[in-house]
Amino acid sequence: MSSPDLAATNFASLAAAHPDPAFPQFHPRPAQGWINDPNGVSHINGRYHVFFQYNPESARHHRIAWGHVSSADLVRWVEHPVALRPQDGGPDEYGCWTGVVTDDGGVPTAAYSGVRGDGGHSQVVISRGSADLVHWTQDGHVAASMPADPQVTAVRDPFIFRFNGKRYAMQGAGLASGHAALLLYTVEDLSDWKYQGIWLTSENPVAAAHTPAEIWECPQLVHVPASSRGDDSSQDAWVMMFSLWLAGDQHEHANGVGHLIGSLAEDPATGLPVFSPQTGGKSDLGRDFYAPQILQLQDGPAAGAAAEPKAMLWGWANEGPGRDGRRGRSQDEIDAAGWAGVLTHPRLLSVVDGELAVAPAPEVDAYRGSQVAVQADGSVVLPPFAEAVVAAHPGGPAALAADAVVELSLVAGDGTDASRQVVFSGELAAGEELRVFVDASLVEVYRTGAVATTLRAYPAPGERWVLQLPAGAAATVWQLEQPK
Repeated sequence: MSSPDLAATNFASLAAAHPDPAFPQFHPRPAQGWINDPNGVSHINGRYHVFFQYNPESARHHRIAWGHVSSADLVRWVEHPVALRPQDGGPDEYGCWTGVVTDDGGVPTAAYSGVRGDGGHSQVVISRGSADLVHWTQDGHVAASMPADPQVTAVRDPFIFRFNGKRYAMQGAGLASGHAALLLYTVEDLSDWKYQGIWLTSENPVAAAHTPAEIWECPQLVHVPASSRGDDSSQDAWVMMFSLWLAGDQHEHANGVGHLIGSLAEDPATGLPVFSPQTGGKSDLGRDFYAPQILQLQDGPAAGAAAEPKAMLWGWANEGPGRDGRRGRSQDEIDAAGWAGVLTHPRLLSVVDGELAVAPAPEVDAYRGSQVAVQADGSVVLPPFAEAVVAAHPGGPAALAADAVVELSLVAGDGTDASRQVVFSGELAAGEELRVFVDASLVEVYRTGAVATTLRAYPAPGERWVLQLPAGAAATVWQLEQPK
C-alpha cells in the first residue's frame, strides 16, 4: 500500500503561509477554491479521510469535484490530490455531488450523486479507490437511477447504513405533494441498489414539527450512546439528521439542519427496517452550518457509561453574507480572496435525557498552546486563534444570575456600541460550560449537553475578539497552536 502522504500537502504549513487573515489555520481545507458538503467521511486502515465538495478553479459553486484531506489523529492533516472529477459524457458530467465512502469487500468505494446536466436528475454513481484512498477509478457505473415513481420529483445524497447484519441505503427526496422524503434501498450488491419505496416523509407529525423542508438533503442515520443525567447506564438511540432544503435556497439555508431521535425495528412482514421518530430538534443553532456528514465509528450496542464514542460529525460553514448584525463578505470580496467554505471541527454525538448533545472531539485539545488567561472575568480579549472555556466562577464573589448572558464580539477602538458587532450571544446557566473556538473567521460554540452554534465573522484591521462575561462567570483562554 502506498503512503497516504505521497503527493500530499501539509495543511499546517499551507495555512500559516496563507495571505488572507480570515483563512482558518485549524480547520483543514485547500488554500484556494470553493468547498461545501463534507463527503465520504471514513476511517480506514487507521486513518480518517474527509472528502468534500470542491471547485478548485474558483471560489464559486460550479463543476463540483471531490477534494480530500486525511489524518491519523484528527489534528495533523494532509491534503491529497482531487479524488473525483466530473467526467465528460459521463453520468457525473455536471458534478460529483454528495455521497459516502464505504469498504466493499476490502475495496474503498464511493457512492455519490452524479448529474449529467444542469437541471438533470441525480443518479447514484459508484467509483472504486486504491487502498490508501488517494487514487480513484471513475468508469461511470450507475447503481441506482431516479425511481420510476410519479410521487418522487427530486432525489439526491445517498447514505449507507447497516441494521441487523444487512446493508441498506437511503436518499433524500422531494415529493410532488411538496413534502420532503426519504427513499429506502436494499444493497446486497453495492453496484446494484434495489428501490424499496418511500420510507419516511415530512407528513409524519414528529418530522413536521422538527425537520420541515421541501427536500431532505444529506440524510444521515446512525446510532449513538443515550443516557440520563445521574444514571451510569448507557444504551443506544438512533439519530436521523437532515439538511432542510427549501426552494430558493442559495446557500442561505434558512431552515438549517434538523434531526429526529427514535428507534429502528424490523418489519415482521417485509423484513425491512422501520424508523419511528419520537422527538427531534435543530442540530446546530448557527445560520452558517449546513450539510453535515456523520461517521459511524462503532456498530454494536453500547457498553455502559464508559462506552467509546460511536458517531462523529463534520459540517460545512459557508461564507457569511452578513446576518444578525454580523458583517459579512460580498461575492466580490470572496472572489478576491480566492477561497470559500470551511469544515467544522469533528464533533461527537450522544443523546442525553432525550436531547442531542454535541461535543468537540477530544483530539482537538491538542491545539491548546499558551494559556493567556485563567479564570478571567469581565471583558476578556481573545487572540485571533483561540479557545475559551466559560463557566461559573469557582468560589467567585458573585453568584451566576438566572439570565446570565455571554457575548462574543468584534471590537474596534474603545469598544463603544458603534464600534462593536456581536457575533454570538447566549445564556450561561449554573453547571453549564461553554467552549468557544475562534479560528480567524470561524466561530464554534459548544454548550454542555446541547447542540453547537456555528458562525462566520470577519475581523477588520484593528478589531479584536472580546468575550463579555456576566457577573459570576469566568473564562480560561488558550492561544491555538499547531502541535509539534
